[in-house]
Formats: sequence, C-alpha cells, structure tokens
Amino acid sequence: MKTLATYSIKGGVGKTTAAVNLAHEAAAQGARVLLWDIDPQGAATYFFRIRPVVKGGAAKLIDKGALGRHVRATDQPGLNVVPADFSMRHLDLHLDDAKHPRRRLGALLEPLSADYDVAMIDCPAGITLASESVFAAADALVVPTIPTTLSKRTLDQLTEHLAAHPPAPLVLPFISMFDRRKRLQRELVAKLATGSPPSLPTAIPNASVVELMGLERAPLATYAPTSPAATAFRTLWQDIAQRIW
Repeated sequence: MKTLATYSIKGGVGKTTAAVNLAHEAAAQGARVLLWDIDPQGAATYFFRIRPVVKGGAAKLIDKGALGRHVRATDQPGLNVVPADFSMRHLDLHLDDAKHPRRRLGALLEPLSADYDVAMIDCPAGITLASESVFAAADALVVPTIPTTLSKRTLDQLTEHLAAHPPAPLVLPFISMFDRRKRLQRELVAKLATGSPPSLPTAIPNASVVELMGLERAPLATYAPTSPAATAFRTLWQDIAQRIW
C-alpha cells in the first residue's frame, strides 16, 4: 500500500478538493483506496456524505483504537473513507500522550495495508505533531500550491523543514487554483516548474465547477466529468501514480 497525504502549511489552497478528487480518480482507475480525513473540519467526510463520527473520538483512536472499525463505504466502488469529527481538533494533544507519537498514524494504517493499494490522508494546515506523524507515515506528500508568493514561500518552508528532519517523504507539489489570465501567476508557475522539487506538470484551474463540490457533495467526475478541472485531476492522478510506483 502506498500512503499519500494532501498537505500544505498554508490553508485554503485546495488540500481537501485534491484529496477527494484524487482518491476518486485512483479508485476509478482500479486502485483500492482508503481516504482518511484527519482535518477536524471534516470537509472530505462531508463531500462523500459520510456521517462525521469517530466512535470514542480522537483520544480513543490514538490510545487503543483500530482504524478498521471506523472505515465507511462510499458510492464509488473501491473507495472507502475514515471520517473526521470535531474531536480531531485535539489530535496533537492525544499524540503527545502516546508512545512514539510520530509513528502512531503509520501504526494505525499498517493493519490495513493488505486491503488497499492507496491510503490518502487529508491533513489540516500547519506543521504540528500530527503533521510530523503524517510525514513519517507517508510515502509522498501531495502539496497543492497556489501560484502566489506566499504559497510558494510555504512550499519552500516545507522542503527546508523536511530536509532538516530526515528521512522525509517524496514531495510532489502541483499548481492549484491557476488562473491563466494573470501574468504574475503564469510567471510563478514557470518558476515552480523548474524549482526544487519541481511542480507536477498538470495544473488545476481556478474554476467555478470546483466550487460546486460543496453543493453537489461529490467529486467533480460524478457531476462534471468532461470539465477541464475534472480532466486535470484525472491527469494529475496519472502524474502522481507514475512517480510512486
């Protein structure tokens, strides 16, 4: 099983949008996928119409929990979800009380490794103890990066942090919310393509059809399968798959 995490230090860059659509595309292309929502907002849980309940809360999950008992099926064959609820806001505190906190999320995933080809973790923003546990569990971080100066800066901060704390997962940045009409964005996209690490070749457009996910409560491919954004996520998953296998 390959473990991926949609992650960014900066919020509002499209982490959950990426997690939901990439998980859906991976399953549609034949992978057995588990999407684990660890963001207390529970947006990925919401998009898949899953009840936002973690029995016993984050405390029990981290202390003695087994992840398998929390797995829920979705309408997409081959795609299951571990939901988040508001108890996940205390995830750092419970990890801090656990033995080997930076290994705990990986330890929870390990018993499910034979059941899935891909585990996708949808992360909250920021560098915290929980994110460090994600770094230890993940084979790759899929990092949505808006073509703005601040978003590029947080990508640089992430790569510097990981370089200072090896071993580190593979970092796969991609361009999110790209508006080709804006010259500054085009210039930053060109810089990110030749940066270290370079951004993946597929950019996700800034499109109103993506905003409809909140109303549709579904991945793009289910209600706008031929839209440029849905096509971009399909190609982006292929970009990622080529790098992790």
